[in-house]
Amino acid sequence: MTDSLPMPITAPLTNAQRTQLINLVRRAAKAEILPRFRQLGSHQIDTKSGPQDLVTEADKAAEAMITRGIQVMFPHALIVGEEHASANPEIVDQIAEAELCFTIDPVDGTWNYAHGLAVFGVIVSILRFGQPVFGLLYDPILNDFVIADNETDAELVLPRRIRRKLNTSEGGPVEELKGFFPLNLVPEDKKQQLAATMPRFARASMLRCACHEMRMVAQGQMDFALFAKLTPWDQPAGVVAIRQAGGHVAMLDGSEYRGDVKSGYLLAACNVETWGRVRDVFDFLVEAPEPETTDAPEKNSFPGEEAVDNDA
Repeated sequence: MTDSLPMPITAPLTNAQRTQLINLVRRAAKAEILPRFRQLGSHQIDTKSGPQDLVTEADKAAEAMITRGIQVMFPHALIVGEEHASANPEIVDQIAEAELCFTIDPVDGTWNYAHGLAVFGVIVSILRFGQPVFGLLYDPILNDFVIADNETDAELVLPRRIRRKLNTSEGGPVEELKGFFPLNLVPEDKKQQLAATMPRFARASMLRCACHEMRMVAQGQMDFALFAKLTPWDQPAGVVAIRQAGGHVAMLDGSEYRGDVKSGYLLAACNVETWGRVRDVFDFLVEAPEPETTDAPEKNSFPGEEAVDNDA
């Protein structure tokens, strides 16, 4: 897979750089996110693409602080923050060619955050030529984080530096699986079909927060997560974490996931067998390929002869 890339794809951070990045995210949460939690006025909350797509002062301030810190550490890196990219969408097109790209979701789960729900997080990913190679999924409330790169095991790091290696669940038959899928984000003509699949699973829900959905799959607490809205700041970190915890992640049509992909469905599962079972349940979401057109002769024709009209 990397044969077509300019260089081998390796984990980009030293231990010291990882520590710097973690401390930067913690400082941003302490300075810009937590003081505003449950303190926001209506004038500090705005909408982007629609009434459910919110942005707050905390999103903008935290992204600015994290961006400045990364620029000092890696002055030549491409930095793609959610709020900057919302105003400058063309920056996403640079990801595929970037040797080192940081993506930032300063408050993942902004709807929850703005409504006083403590289910939100900070996500920082690193991509190399579009390939996710590092992920940090931080919970500001509990001050813990899931961290992984493509060369080491995924870990949950608790306060006082208590570290736990992560393993995904064992999965099982569909009726025993617990997972997340975004009923509100699929096209209108697919919503009823998707809703009808919910009773097939032991538990089906949505947290409105990719950070915690991915964390729960990586920790073995849930078996799968389906994503219908793909952005370079929402999914790449969790993709790395779940893979390094033993899971399987791919586009629902079976193709390889890239951090710069803008459309389609992404399915993350605890293992490849479970991925296949869940994929079969959601098969209706994948568009059927266009039938191939050929110049082959009609059924009753032979080379050099006209087609025979049996009704003549």
